[in-house]
Amino acid sequence: MARWGEGDPRWIVEERSDATNVNNWHWELLLGCRVEEGGASCQLTDVTKLEGEASINNRKGKLIYFYEWVIKASWLASHGMILPTAGGPSQPPPQPPPAPVPKKVTTSRTQISTGVPATAAPKRPQQASAGTTGVRISTTSFSLKETFLTSPDELYRTFINQEFVQVFTHSDAQVDGCRGGKFQLLDGNVNGEFAELIPDEKIVMRWRFKTWPCEHYATISLRLKGLGDETELSLDCKGVPSGEEERTKEGWKRYYFAAIKQTFGYGASLY
Repeated sequence: MARWGEGDPRWIVEERSDATNVNNWHWELLLGCRVEEGGASCQLTDVTKLEGEASINNRKGKLIYFYEWVIKASWLASHGMILPTAGGPSQPPPQPPPAPVPKKVTTSRTQISTGVPATAAPKRPQQASAGTTGVRISTTSFSLKETFLTSPDELYRTFINQEFVQVFTHSDAQVDGCRGGKFQLLDGNVNGEFAELIPDEKIVMRWRFKTWPCEHYATISLRLKGLGDETELSLDCKGVPSGEEERTKEGWKRYYFAAIKQTFGYGASLY
């Protein structure tokens, strides 16, 4: 934005009540932007598209950011390679060789053991026995507690509202915030369904990582308790596959608790 009083013609704020960015001059601020880390560097050389909007809300002294941008740009890397750009040359990644097609084996088990071809036996109906579906795995459980600088109703809404989930996960999400409603977030790496919902008090969900054994879910219970200007969240998790406890625990701390606090200001210090 041009500084007040400089009269920069690229930003004609005084002539527009909606403060629309005139002539898209903010594209120029991105050109030449350079990032360096670990001996490598990357610099923007061209911006072909920048569309979207951003807004900042101040609610009860907390800053809440919402943004949705589509940016198409070209850049140059420092390690002797040019990254693909829009409209620039690119080569498809190498494809693995096709897997060999296994030959069909027609020898029966009876022929292998006796050397005599087996005759087809009549098929018998299979009877399903109780308790044989699925695979029994060893599981564990854990508990967490966290305090958020917000009310129980606002924190409750953050977990079951699709728009709020997409904001703090910074990715597309599908959230049906009702009992029996399913959810999927973090690029499909987490999914499940809401088993019990008590508004502003309790959320129980069947929850799983995509890499867990097929159809195995942990049961996660979230209890919300108002403490004046704060809300205490108690998490109880049962049925986590053995060896996945730390990964699951750290995932909740990082991608839920810390992300919610940083995005909505429910724990970050504001200066």
